[in-house]
Amino acid sequence: MSGRLPFNAGDLRKDSAKKKPDAEQAITVSALAGLLDAAVREGTPAKLRVIGEVSGFRDRTHWYFDLKDADAVVQCVVFASSARRLGFVPENGQEVIASGRLDYYAKSGKVSLIATRLEPVGAGALDLAYQKLVEELRGLGWFAQERKRALPFFPRRIAVLTSRSSAAYQDVLDTARRRCASVEIVLVDVRVQGEAATPEIAQAIRDVSRLREKLGVDAMLVTRGGGSKEDLWCFNERVVAEAIAESRVPVVAAIGHETDTTIAELVADVRAATPTQAAMRLVPDEQALGEQVSRQGARLGQSLRRAVQHSGARLDAIQSRPIFRMPGSLVAPMRGEVDALARRAEHALGQRISRASVRLERLAGRLEQHRPDRVASRMERQIAAKLAGAEQKLVAAIRRRIEKQRDKLLGLGRELGAVSPIAVLERGYSVTLDANGRALRSIGDMKQGDTIETRLADGSVRSVVGESDPSRAPAKPKQTKKAKRSSKKQKPGDERDQMDLFGGGR
Repeated sequence: MSGRLPFNAGDLRKDSAKKKPDAEQAITVSALAGLLDAAVREGTPAKLRVIGEVSGFRDRTHWYFDLKDADAVVQCVVFASSARRLGFVPENGQEVIASGRLDYYAKSGKVSLIATRLEPVGAGALDLAYQKLVEELRGLGWFAQERKRALPFFPRRIAVLTSRSSAAYQDVLDTARRRCASVEIVLVDVRVQGEAATPEIAQAIRDVSRLREKLGVDAMLVTRGGGSKEDLWCFNERVVAEAIAESRVPVVAAIGHETDTTIAELVADVRAATPTQAAMRLVPDEQALGEQVSRQGARLGQSLRRAVQHSGARLDAIQSRPIFRMPGSLVAPMRGEVDALARRAEHALGQRISRASVRLERLAGRLEQHRPDRVASRMERQIAAKLAGAEQKLVAAIRRRIEKQRDKLLGLGRELGAVSPIAVLERGYSVTLDANGRALRSIGDMKQGDTIETRLADGSVRSVVGESDPSRAPAKPKQTKKAKRSSKKQKPGDERDQMDLFGGGR
C-alpha cells in the first residue's frame, strides 16, 4: 500500500476552504475524500504514539496489521524502509507502542496509522531482548559445550560473587562448611539487582580472573536468590556474559529459581539450579572422601598382600628349578659344543678374510689403472697425438693455399703487364699531350703555335705546332660486328682507352 493519494488533496482542501458545501448541495466522492483527508491531517497531531495489541499481521514487503484494544481497532502500516530498521518482527497478540502519523487513503476509504517505529511493551520487550542476545551469543559459540572447562576436583579456595546480605550466600556458606570445612570461601560483595549491578558484576568477574594466582582462587560461583524477570535482568546483559566467557577461572552460575534460566548461566562452565546445588557441585563431601579413602586404602592393602603372595610363590618356583640349584650341570654338556662352534667360527672367519684380501688386491689393481694421474697422462698423450696430426694437416693446407694464391697472383700480374700502357709505349708507340696534360686524339684538338708534349717509353719531347695536314691521317680500320655491338653498349663518358695514361679525359 502506498501513502500517496491518487489525487492532489491540497487542492481539494483549498477548494473546500474557499467554498463549503451546504446541506442541500451534492458533492463528488473525491470532494468528500478531500474533506476527510483535511480533517484527518488538520485534526490530529503530526506524530502519535499508540499502544495496542498486534492482530492479523501480514508481511507483504510492507507490514500490514491491526492495532487493537478491548474497545477499538486501527489499521496499521509499516513500510519496508521502516521495517528494516526495527530489528524484530511483531507477532499476533504482542503488545507494542506504534509511533507514526494518521493517513486517509481515499482509494480504499480507510484511515491508517503509518508507523515508523514499533516498541515491545513490558515483559514482551524483555523476552525479545533475551531471545535476540541468546541467538547472537549462540552464533559466537559461547554456549558450546566444548568451550567450557571442567571444575577442579578439590578446590582450595572458591570466590562467591553475590550480595553479602543475600540468603544465597548463607546457603553456600552452610553447605560448604557441612561438606568440607577445609575449602575456603571468599566473598566478593556485589549488587545483584538494578542497573548499577550489571557493570559491578562484570568488573568483579574480570578482577577475580585477573588476580586468580594472587588470591589462590580455583573456581568462581556467581549466584543470587529468586526474583522477577526484571530483578534478574542484570544477569542477562551482554557485558556480564562476556566477562564469564573470557574468565580464566571456571565459573558456576546459580541464579534465581530452578525454572529461571539467565544468559549468565548459559555461558557459565556449569549451571546449577540453586545456590545450594552449586556449592555441592564445587565443594567435595569430606565424609564421602574419607569413606572413599578408607575403601581405597583397604583395596590397596589387599592388592599389595596378593601381589606379595604371588611374588613369593613365583620366587619359590624359580628357586626350585634345576638351573638355579645346579647351574654347572647345565653348562658342562654345552661346553664341548661351544668349543666346536668357536673353531668353526675361527675357520670361517679366516676364509672370509682370505677371500676379502684377494678381492681387495684385485680392486687395488683396478684402482691403480684408474688413478687420476695415469688417466690424465693417457689423455694428454692422446690429445698431443691428435694435435700433432691436426697441425700437419693445417700446415699442408696453408701451404697449398699459399701456392694456389701465388700462382693466381702471377697470372694476374702477367695479364696486367700485357695491357699496361707502359708496355704499349715500349713497343714503339707514343702519346701526345697538350699544355694542360690532356691526351690529343685528333689534329682538331690543337692549333698552330700550341705547345705540345710527346711522351715515349724512355722520356718526353716538347714541341710547338706548326702546320697540320689532315690528309695524312691514317685510314680507320673497319669495325667488326662484335666491335660495333661493344661500341653501342659503351656508355657515355667511357671514351677513354688504354692509351689515356695521364687522366686526360674530356
